[in-house]
Amino acid sequence: MTHSTSSVRAQSKNSAQAETNKNSAMSALINNIPDSLTIGDTVEGSIVNIDRGRVYIDIHPYGTAIIYGREYLSARDMLKNLGIGDTIEAKVIMVENKDGYIEVSLREARQKQIWNDALKAVEEKTPLEIVVKDANKGGLMVEWEGMTGFLPASQLSAENYPKVPDGDKDKIFIELKNLIGKTLTLTMITADPQEGKIIFSEKSTGSTIKKPSQDNPIKPIDEYKVGDELKGEITGVTDFGAFVRVEGGMEGLVHISEMDWGLVENPKELYKPGDEIDVKIIEIKDGKISLSIKALKENPWETAKDKYKTGDNVNAVIIKYNQHGALASIEEGVAGLVHISEFGDEEKMKTELKLGMPYEFTISIFEPENRKMTLVYKKKEE
Repeated sequence: MTHSTSSVRAQSKNSAQAETNKNSAMSALINNIPDSLTIGDTVEGSIVNIDRGRVYIDIHPYGTAIIYGREYLSARDMLKNLGIGDTIEAKVIMVENKDGYIEVSLREARQKQIWNDALKAVEEKTPLEIVVKDANKGGLMVEWEGMTGFLPASQLSAENYPKVPDGDKDKIFIELKNLIGKTLTLTMITADPQEGKIIFSEKSTGSTIKKPSQDNPIKPIDEYKVGDELKGEITGVTDFGAFVRVEGGMEGLVHISEMDWGLVENPKELYKPGDEIDVKIIEIKDGKISLSIKALKENPWETAKDKYKTGDNVNAVIIKYNQHGALASIEEGVAGLVHISEFGDEEKMKTELKLGMPYEFTISIFEPENRKMTLVYKKKEE
């Protein structure tokens, strides 16, 4: 009786264990079933056949994928170095076509990888050797990984930035075209897959201006002298100028009036922290250094003194109003005052002389050595 009962219990136990094992195996099988494919998925597989403009890929456990038609033509250059057994990555463009194959694109998978590489290059500020392909009036067109990128003229290094004293855009364009075919060391500063936009900079390829530290202390101020021309990195920009850390670790100010010979109204539109620039020390006082950017550029008043004289009639563009009248520029960096007394009051002056518009004037005072000029407005005859 006891033996029979034990036997029944053992059989029940074995049966229950078998059922548990069966359920476990089923659960494992279910868990191993892959999620279904969707368009846009990236898959990996090995090439099993190449036949008359078609490439067949085993994408385990989903089945066989195919590259053909337009996708084959687009990927020919990438496929010509591949053979049976090679592993490739592709992007699903159709889950199942009429022949039962998964259609994939090698080209689209490559594009996705390129954008991933671009985003990584922006994040890591990777230096890239890139050849200039073309130019326009705003900058240079470059090619990276088969995609066209843009290098704005403002992002060129001091060495390659067009040195055009009068800022003439046509002359700048000519200088930019001279860079076509040249290899530049650039960093990618913008990568936007949504807009297909890549922007480069030649300024951000690694600062040569070391930050002060225990191993790199600030050079004493008595080791600097007026007239020194130095490399610098902008550390901050304000409404009145930009702070620059120069070689040796000292920090100085480039006042807004020392940024350019032309009118500068907003330094933040010209510079940002991290920009590398060339500066010249113009004053050392009370333990501080004052810097200039424009002192390294040709003084437009020097060339103007040979072109103009008191009594000349000139065309000039109104660039700014101030409490004394209006400033009118006869060329980049050379401007004179049209006194408000000519018009009676500010309202009448602004009615007669509108910002950005050219008018005819007579030079009444011209002192280029002092960078001083006054103009008299030549009213149009009624």
